[in-house]
Amino acid sequence: MLDTIFKGLFDSSAMTVIPVTQFLLCMAVSLIIGAGIALTASRKSGLSHSFLAALAALPALVCVTIMMVNGNVGAGVATAGAFTLVRFRSAPGTAREMAMIFMAMVAGLIAGMGYLAYAVLFALIMCAIFLLIGRFDPEARGLKKTLRVTVPEDLDYDGAFDGALKAHCSGWKLQQVKTVNMGSLFRLTYEVTLKPGANEKAFIDELRCHNGNLEIAMFQGEITSSEL
Repeated sequence: MLDTIFKGLFDSSAMTVIPVTQFLLCMAVSLIIGAGIALTASRKSGLSHSFLAALAALPALVCVTIMMVNGNVGAGVATAGAFTLVRFRSAPGTAREMAMIFMAMVAGLIAGMGYLAYAVLFALIMCAIFLLIGRFDPEARGLKKTLRVTVPEDLDYDGAFDGALKAHCSGWKLQQVKTVNMGSLFRLTYEVTLKPGANEKAFIDELRCHNGNLEIAMFQGEITSSEL
């Protein structure tokens, strides 16, 4: 009876209707995989809640799409076109975010083809790899930051902060120099990687001794309103 209810209006007698139990099983496995991927992505990554929610739902969405295509070439081409349009409706993401999205889509595709055990195995292996890489990633560990230092116009900023940077950072790079306050001040933007256990307050206090106690800002990543 259920198979008759869920039969498509345009299905022919040669087409096989997906049993409801199998549909629900694939959906359940895809949602579990998506939750695991979102949990992995949330570990010390600072991703937004909306991105994690989309990541959790993505395997189930792809799974259902693949099940509904079910060998129909025309539907498959239309689906591929719809997926390409999604790219132009989102902000650019980092390489890690794009890899997580692609991993969720592949897991959903495998589940949609009916290989549930392979989908779970694939997700477990990839999540373990991402967690392992994250342990050695300074950005994921909260050590990679953006530092903005305001200095007076008469200060030769080239090398002025090297002592403080060497003491508290394992690496740094001057990204931008900008004049502010009608040219009376300079704002330096550094990308720094703090040493494990570095004291941020001591670092900022040491910088203040060199920039005339002007404004200093340190934050995680770039401040931007756009997100995936």
